Amino acid sequence: MTEFVLVPGLFTGSHVWRETAARLEAEGARAHPVDLPGRRPGDGSGADLAADVARVVEVIDAAADGGEPEIVLVGHDYGMFPAVGAADLRPGRVARIVYVDSAPVSDGVPALAGVPDQELRERLAAAGDTDGVLAPPAREEWPRWGSTAGVPEAALDRLTDLASPQPLGTLLRPLRLSGADLPPTTGVLCAESGATLATVRMLLSFGDPMIKALARPEVTFFELPTGHWPMLSCPDRLAEVLLAAAAGEGESLAVQVAPTVGYLKPFLLDVTERPRERRGTIDLYVPEGAEETPRPAIVFVHGGPVPEGVEPTPRDWPTLIGYARLAADRGVVGVTLDHRLHAVTAYPTAAEDLAAAVAEVRADPRVDADRIALWFLSGSGPLTAPWLSARPPWLRCLAANYPIMAPLPAWGVNDARFRPAEVVARGGTPPFVLLRVGREASAVAATVAEFLAAAEAGGAPVEVVDVPDAPHAFEGLDHTDSARDAVREAMRRVLDRLTAGS
Repeated sequence: MTEFVLVPGLFTGSHVWRETAARLEAEGARAHPVDLPGRRPGDGSGADLAADVARVVEVIDAAADGGEPEIVLVGHDYGMFPAVGAADLRPGRVARIVYVDSAPVSDGVPALAGVPDQELRERLAAAGDTDGVLAPPAREEWPRWGSTAGVPEAALDRLTDLASPQPLGTLLRPLRLSGADLPPTTGVLCAESGATLATVRMLLSFGDPMIKALARPEVTFFELPTGHWPMLSCPDRLAEVLLAAAAGEGESLAVQVAPTVGYLKPFLLDVTERPRERRGTIDLYVPEGAEETPRPAIVFVHGGPVPEGVEPTPRDWPTLIGYARLAADRGVVGVTLDHRLHAVTAYPTAAEDLAAAVAEVRADPRVDADRIALWFLSGSGPLTAPWLSARPPWLRCLAANYPIMAPLPAWGVNDARFRPAEVVARGGTPPFVLLRVGREASAVAATVAEFLAAAEAGGAPVEVVDVPDAPHAFEGLDHTDSARDAVREAMRRVLDRLTAGS
């Protein structure tokens, strides 16, 4: 018989697993939802991660008493820290560890690293109060801790009513592991939180060391079309996934033999094979005649985050090169750059890099400094906000392909400088061309919908070019006539803004 040990996350207890546990037992398994110590009001002082690990060990030992059952250890967000710590102390007892909407955990790292709020992380780390507690969220604050997409109102009420304080010692004291081999793992990704198999594959293609460790045959994945709380939003489906994980099912990244991400595949349009001119962090693709008559320029801004040290760097990706050459074929200077969006917290650094690159482009004698457009892709969408807000007279147009138009909830980034919807809601922004794909991740599509609604409310000049059947980063994946037409149309609209009044 399979025994599931279910470890809750921040502010929660065994109650969040109620429906999922019932479904597991109805299918013939046994479920052991865990209540971690120090979670009742007034008793959290002094509780820490070691105490949580010890509690999970107790449940494992009780489940294994009198036999050799197959124990599957399941953790949700913070719950992965005590779960992995317990598996480390009971080698051979646990058959599989299942991560539910949680990042990998490792030795020496405190659970604070997984708190989805950058400002709160910094404040708690600076205070260093391991004896205090963190008050649970109010009902309207739960989305700060993970997408509540799909959670029924009654379940959200229950989550709020039963929420418990989180002892700070559980967040600030690091996980300590012995180095023993851990059992096979399964990740349950929640798409509404922004975690998808496509995202993981892209990170794998970047060569991220942590993601490479997940591309082993014994590591599998499932993806659920829901938010951070699948045990509340789709408890029966989560139970089915847990049973399948226990059986060793799921998708493995180890079988991926070639990159499927679009940015590494050939561009969808035929463009002239003109050489680049490399200057520092920027590459210029210059059309004929620019030496005699300065030309407008389009700066193409890659998405991300892209881990530091990735090769090839973004300005050498076929998609970026293709767009820059297409611009040059249309008679304007195409520019690509490498900026330092290496993490979701690095938007300020990337914004500085972009501003410096634009200044360098405008200073080039072959560029008409009064006619510049900026074209953003994917995760660079938040970088549009400063330019929408500033609106220098030489910035004739902004464009964005399949953009992420706000930091996703799971990123924990609250910097108001990088929320484009708040800017366009005020109106008075430059023209904006948005290329929208139909097969977009729902969490990303929600940021685009929010941006467009804000633009309409503010009367901002935003035009949408739709590619209904195309996926994210479609330029290397979808070489259909409709996709080619959409790229040509988006380029035509940007060029119209660049050359208006000339």
